[in-house]
Amino acid sequence: MDRVQLAAFITTRLEEEKIRLKQFFSKTQPQIGYFIIDDLLPKNIAEQIHTCFPDLTKTKERKNLREHKHVAYQMNQYHPLLEEVIYAFQEKSVVHLIAEICNIQSLLPDENLYAGGLSLMAKDNYLSPHLDNSHDKNRELWRVLNVLYYTTPNWKDSDGGNLELWPSGLKRKQVSISCKFNRLVVMATHQKSWHSVSKVSTNFVRCCISNYYFSEEALLENDNFHVTTFRGRPSQKVKDVLLKLDNGLRSSVRKFFKKGIRENPHQYKK
Repeated sequence: MDRVQLAAFITTRLEEEKIRLKQFFSKTQPQIGYFIIDDLLPKNIAEQIHTCFPDLTKTKERKNLREHKHVAYQMNQYHPLLEEVIYAFQEKSVVHLIAEICNIQSLLPDENLYAGGLSLMAKDNYLSPHLDNSHDKNRELWRVLNVLYYTTPNWKDSDGGNLELWPSGLKRKQVSISCKFNRLVVMATHQKSWHSVSKVSTNFVRCCISNYYFSEEALLENDNFHVTTFRGRPSQKVKDVLLKLDNGLRSSVRKFFKKGIRENPHQYKK
């Protein structure tokens, strides 16, 4: 399977659900716009994709106060099918259809996979509540959509690793979205789209294919540049204070160094 063939499956499935997806995204848009579609690819293809994911030892582990997860983005080091499915989401037919569903005039995929690629989360891995970095690696385009495709078979809600949206802020109840096998979740990213991933509680690995879409215009008129901004959960008072300090320090650095002190290594060097 190549990216063109995979994109054809994706567009067919999106077309089948387009009216429902447009209505759902429009309904949720005033807070954090998102939509969910299951059975995105034929089951046998989705299962094959999952079997191609690398072992954790061949990924980059990120473990700090903000997060604990594993990522992979230098795609020529892994099974070719993984690169094909990532870039299937960047085919024009898929991008244009998602733009229509989300009522965004112009969407641009990111061939460099800046902060995208593969995400793997093992037991006790998590992501604290956060806002994604507002821009692309050159700080020229706005990051507007997060496109997440989950590939671990037989995943249950009780296994954790669920995507959590905080549409009313971190003091209100979050919306939990299971990372169900063969499920696609597309969510808006802006300065109010707080989201997190609950701690994984199983010995299985939660596998996800991640893409970001960009635009020349921000989704919100009052959006401002911001670094990836982390917070503690409502019960994590001390952690929240420490993460606020961390956010402030990293934001201050970017005031003086537009692209940061060093280049972010999380991108595909072709």
